[in-house]
Amino acid sequence: MTIKVWDYLEEYTEMRDEILAAVDGVFSSGWLILGEQVRELEREFASYCALETPGVGVNSGTDALFLGLKALGVGPGDEVITVPNTAVPTVSAITSTGATARFVDIEPQHYLMDPAALENAITPRTRAILPVHLYGQCVDMDAVNAVADRHGLSVLEDCAQCTGARYKGAPAGTAGDVGAWSFYPTKVLGAYGDGGMITAADETLTARARKLRMYGMDGRYYADEHGYNSRLDEVQAAILRVKLKRLDDWVERRTALAARYGELFADTALTLPSEREGNLHSWYLYVVRHPARDALLDGLRSRDILVNVSYPWPIHTMEAYLGLGYGEGDFPVAEKAATEILSLPMYPGLTETQQDAVVEAVRAVLKEIEAG
Repeated sequence: MTIKVWDYLEEYTEMRDEILAAVDGVFSSGWLILGEQVRELEREFASYCALETPGVGVNSGTDALFLGLKALGVGPGDEVITVPNTAVPTVSAITSTGATARFVDIEPQHYLMDPAALENAITPRTRAILPVHLYGQCVDMDAVNAVADRHGLSVLEDCAQCTGARYKGAPAGTAGDVGAWSFYPTKVLGAYGDGGMITAADETLTARARKLRMYGMDGRYYADEHGYNSRLDEVQAAILRVKLKRLDDWVERRTALAARYGELFADTALTLPSEREGNLHSWYLYVVRHPARDALLDGLRSRDILVNVSYPWPIHTMEAYLGLGYGEGDFPVAEKAATEILSLPMYPGLTETQQDAVVEAVRAVLKEIEAG
């Protein structure tokens, strides 16, 4: 039995009739781009985030980051502080604005931005802080915002992995100035293609982002400023509206699976993930840690357990970003974690039988590793 780190087929089987009806509704409507489905999703998703201002549906999570930064006025000559243990799109979006990414290290337990490292990273060129809510839970936003307020910086939250999470009782993505969301298929709320959303309480920011996603135009064939083409598709918006109704149930299921993993691995040599105080974890990924990670990966793959590493290379060590001036050893916590972490299968359709098979395989490989 091959078990993937993520699979949507059981979900689709369960929701097939609703999804096909939603798609047919779009095709039968006579309107395919930026129509009712996008508008309603923008309103419904913002409401889920406890925001009155509708979100801005865009082409991808990467574009949500990029256009969110642009809406905040980030551009050439600016610096944006983020972390090196993130997906490439976080830094790609910063670079695409013309700004420069600057990094700080992470907290060792939760792999989240270490706010205590921010002060030393700030320069006269710093314009924004971009915390990444990794694996399904939030950075210490009170501490991040305190630094941002002292230095007059904007805060854009990378919410690609934390849909459904909460920070001190409030929905994730609402503590900073802007939230940037991804609807990539693997996400907690995933489309059946690409998609993203920008959210903000400030209508000025969402209005700017809305204009930027459509060539810098405000509804007329007249561009007030240079803009882009980044529109969430009506079909994907319709599918996401169907799936949004199940989001809390899916987070609950992920939480149950995470708790069960924790119980079944409690007596092993794995370092298990934990929920940061004040957070409600949405468990996008279940990330464990072991010093013999690569041997564990090989052993699991030989048993048809297809796991993943998010992420094996910190951004500052990648060839594309060597020009930022960092090198190995600059962020030791993130670098060490990258050699030891792996993500076990985690998605609502994962059955307990499948989860038991994963646990059995992990235990068997760990036993082999310990035996030498």
